[in-house]
Amino acid sequence: MFSRLREDIASVFDRDPAARTTWEVVTCYPGFHAITLHRLAHRLWRAGFLWLARFLSHFGRWITGIEIHPGAVIGRRVFIDHGMGVVIGETAEIGDDCTLYHGVTLGGTSWNKGKRHPTLARGAVVGAGAKVLGPITVGEGAKVGSNAVVVRDVPPGATAVGIPARIVEPGRDEVREAKAQEMGFSAYGITSTADDPLSKALHGLLDHAVETDRRITTLLQHLEKAGVCKEDDIATADKFDPNYLSRIVD
Repeated sequence: MFSRLREDIASVFDRDPAARTTWEVVTCYPGFHAITLHRLAHRLWRAGFLWLARFLSHFGRWITGIEIHPGAVIGRRVFIDHGMGVVIGETAEIGDDCTLYHGVTLGGTSWNKGKRHPTLARGAVVGAGAKVLGPITVGEGAKVGSNAVVVRDVPPGATAVGIPARIVEPGRDEVREAKAQEMGFSAYGITSTADDPLSKALHGLLDHAVETDRRITTLLQHLEKAGVCKEDDIATADKFDPNYLSRIVD
């Protein structure tokens, strides 16, 4: 029990630069209080003292603003930052080293008995206001962006953003941003939510431009191997000249 407490305190120092002393964490951090009370409530729940477990959980909600059902399974070194408004359902499972911010909901989408809440694998991070709903899995080391609504599995190491959440492809957003700056504006100057048709159209144009550049570069590399063009020609492949390829071939 005391080793768990020491781990929970250490996890606060690891993930919150505002933490100064152990006494401050023990007395002033609602996330730490909620996790500690839940560990007691969960033991009572497993021992069959269901009402007492629910009452202790309710008391924890009253003093911290964090609602954790005593049936939920929470691993080691889990950190709830700020915590107000966090709701964790009965069949939710949270792996070791996970981090939750305020306003997070790990909720269900069904009234049926059985597994109906999410599972967070080791090291997952769920941003403020995010909703992770249903018996889905957020993979190891995955991240859920603030205010996202996640209703499908998130692969390990991936990032999910938006409503409904989409998986951000590694490297694709960086390439998109670079292309946008090259064309004279930033893609992050517009909203990237999936319910904005203008945003979707602009992102589609950027993706098309990036893919076109990639295809032209690949074509020129093949032409170079065939001895048709030189390496210096490839360096200028991003110049928008409609007669560029025909001039090289001629």
